[in-house]
Amino acid sequence: MASRELKDHFREQRIFFHRAIWAALGVIALSIALFARYYYLQISQHEVYKTLSDRNRMQLQSITPTRGLIYDRNGVLLADNQPTFSLTLVKERTKDVDATIAELQDILEITDDDVESFRKRMGQRRRPYESVTLKSRLTEEEIARIAVNRHRLAGVEVEAELIRYYPLGDTLAHVLGYVGRISERELKQVDPANYSGTQYYGKLGVERHYESLLHGSVGYQTVETDARGRVLRVLDRVAPTPGADISLYLDVNLQRAAIEALDGRRGAVVAIEPSTGGILALVSTPSFDPNLFVTGIDSATYKALQDSPDIPLFNRALRGQYPPGSTIKPFLGLAGLDTETINVNSRVWDPGWYQLKNDDRKYRDWKRSGHGWVDLNASIEQSCDVFFYDMAFKMGVDNMYAYMAQFGFGEQMVYDIDEAQDGILPSREWKRAARRLPWFPGDSLNMGIGQGFMLSTPMQLATATAVLANRGKWVRPRLIKTINESEVADIESPPDVTLKQEWYWNYVIKAMEGVMHGRHGTARSSGKDSSYKMAGKTGTAQVIGIKQNAVYDAEAIAERHRDHALFVGFAPVDNPKIAVAVLVENGGGGSGAAAPVARKMFDAHLVGPKLEPGQMQAASP
Repeated sequence: MASRELKDHFREQRIFFHRAIWAALGVIALSIALFARYYYLQISQHEVYKTLSDRNRMQLQSITPTRGLIYDRNGVLLADNQPTFSLTLVKERTKDVDATIAELQDILEITDDDVESFRKRMGQRRRPYESVTLKSRLTEEEIARIAVNRHRLAGVEVEAELIRYYPLGDTLAHVLGYVGRISERELKQVDPANYSGTQYYGKLGVERHYESLLHGSVGYQTVETDARGRVLRVLDRVAPTPGADISLYLDVNLQRAAIEALDGRRGAVVAIEPSTGGILALVSTPSFDPNLFVTGIDSATYKALQDSPDIPLFNRALRGQYPPGSTIKPFLGLAGLDTETINVNSRVWDPGWYQLKNDDRKYRDWKRSGHGWVDLNASIEQSCDVFFYDMAFKMGVDNMYAYMAQFGFGEQMVYDIDEAQDGILPSREWKRAARRLPWFPGDSLNMGIGQGFMLSTPMQLATATAVLANRGKWVRPRLIKTINESEVADIESPPDVTLKQEWYWNYVIKAMEGVMHGRHGTARSSGKDSSYKMAGKTGTAQVIGIKQNAVYDAEAIAERHRDHALFVGFAPVDNPKIAVAVLVENGGGGSGAAAPVARKMFDAHLVGPKLEPGQMQAASP
């Protein structure tokens, strides 16, 4: 009995010993595995996990470059950058974006338009942890409210930024354009790396055409953040390259003179410096305030602009296509002389109408009693239609098309404007393609007085007038003058207009001088009492047709169906400094509505007085 108890004791010892050995081996194995894992994580993968850790506390942030400034030729600031504060959200640091927005709406006035724009920007491609603007132009009171509630608004920040500001408001909207929030489509057109962190992009005009110059190059900085995402310090920084400052040929004095001369009427004025091609003024009225679009225009304001019957968003100077009327008569007169269709002794009897053989229709002159016997000089000075009916019929559409094209009609010729329309310079081929009809003699007669199918923009009329002022020398129109105070190199221009006889230029220009200063000139009232000589041509473009035996009565028809008033001209005659095209929609006769506007432009540029840059800023809206 005793031996059996002893035997069991030894067995238990062996079992315990074996278990202790296996437990020790297990501990050793687990220790080896733990050590191996520790070695793998802390030594073998040290750089990997160090980088991941750094990413939690360090971020690479884009630094948006400062947008370049825009000046006029006299140093007046046209486009500035204004500091402001914006409310932003970082999606990755916000647990519930919708709940956060709802909470912010209890603190601030955040409109549905703000939220909708925010969601669109949030859906665009962006870097992780990149902030998205919810509301711009915060007031001091709004900033204070956010600061008080900052502890419960994870991912919400108040950020300082520079936004575009146009100190002259609607004065230059149609030429400068504006910047606005960059869209997904625009992001696909640019280098995404250079536009990381950029919220604004040029939409129209100068801002759009020179976007690459004005934007600059993005910079970067590596920052250390805390658990809440707030920046503690900047570890490394690559400074951005600011956008270039540019100056334009525009003269704000002339721009304002044109707006004042139009006096609230719908219209357009374009002025060009013939020697350089510099665009001195580009006006379309009515206009709009481009500052409304920079951070996003609300839907009610935008709808009001869209629905306005005066169409303030429409650029009449570049996109308005109108029959040029009698303003093209000097150009056709040159074509008639150069093709030898007429000469200076050619005369036509004007009874007040013109009729083709075997055609019952009478093509009327604007003067119902007619002008009697007229030559080219008198026909330009008095704007005789019958003379040009006869010349156009004899010269034919092919010659008219060839010569008018040399002056830039039918094509957008400006160097740095993207939105301009081409107009229509009709030809046999054009009519066959557009109307599926042949060219008729009556079409030539209508074209001979700037009616019918022909359409041109005020910019095209000003361009052609500048070439005429230069006696055929082409200098392609442009807005840009300097980049960072360095003169822009000359640009390629179309071939000069050459005539068989150089004296043709002076003959036609002398007739245009008669328009302004002659005894029977159609714009003689606008040319009197001037200290310089000017050359011009009035024009009237029909908006609706008048029956054969009907009499045009402006008072009897709706205002928007009345004729457009046009004028082209330049001054001084011997050494042209300015060429102008004026359009007054539904203004009636060019002599009464458009020519006085041009005279005020000539006086403003040649006589003065001119405001200094400081005075102009003070006078701005």
